[in-house]
Amino acid sequence: MSRNESSKHDGSPFLERALEWTIYSSRWLMAPVYLGLIAALGILIVTFFRELYLQIPLVLQMDETDIILLVLTLVDLSLAGNLVLIILFTGYESFVSKIDFAHADRDRPDWMGTLDFSGLKIKLIASIVAISGIHLLKIFMNLSNYTEQQLLWYVIIHLTFIFSGVAVAAMDWIEEKAHKVHEGP
Repeated sequence: MSRNESSKHDGSPFLERALEWTIYSSRWLMAPVYLGLIAALGILIVTFFRELYLQIPLVLQMDETDIILLVLTLVDLSLAGNLVLIILFTGYESFVSKIDFAHADRDRPDWMGTLDFSGLKIKLIASIVAISGIHLLKIFMNLSNYTEQQLLWYVIIHLTFIFSGVAVAAMDWIEEKAHKVHEGP
C-alpha cells in the first residue's frame, strides 16, 4: 500500500476536508451582520424623513443658518447611508458570496464587485472624514452652543480622522509599491 493510500485510511484527509469545509463555510456567519446593516440603513432612512417631517413646517420661520444646518443634517444622514451601503455590498461580496443576479442589471453601480478590501478602507475613511467635516461645519454654524474646550476636541478628533486617512492611504501606497518591486519588471 502506498503512503498516499495509507493516509486515506487513517481518516486524516477526511478530517482535513471537514475542517477546511467548516472554515470555508464559516463566512456565512457574517450574513446576519449584513442583514443588520440593512436594518441600520432603514433606521437612517426613517431618521432622514423624520427630520424632513419635523422641519418642513418650520422652514418659512427659519433663518439662513437654521436652513443650512437642516441641509447639513440631511447630507450627513445621506453620507452615513452611503457608507453603510458601501460596507454592505463590499463586505458581503468580499467575504461571503458574490451577488450574482446583479451582474446583468444595467443599474448595478460601477464599483460593485470591483472594490477590494484596500479600496473599502479608503472609501470608509474618506466617508468618515466627510461626515466628521460636515458635523464640524454644523458646530461652527452654532458656535454659541459650544465651549472652547468642546470646539478644540471636535477639531482634534476631525484632524485625527484626516491623519488616519492619510496614514492608511500611505500604507496602501507603500504596500502596492512593495508588491511591484517583488514582482519585478
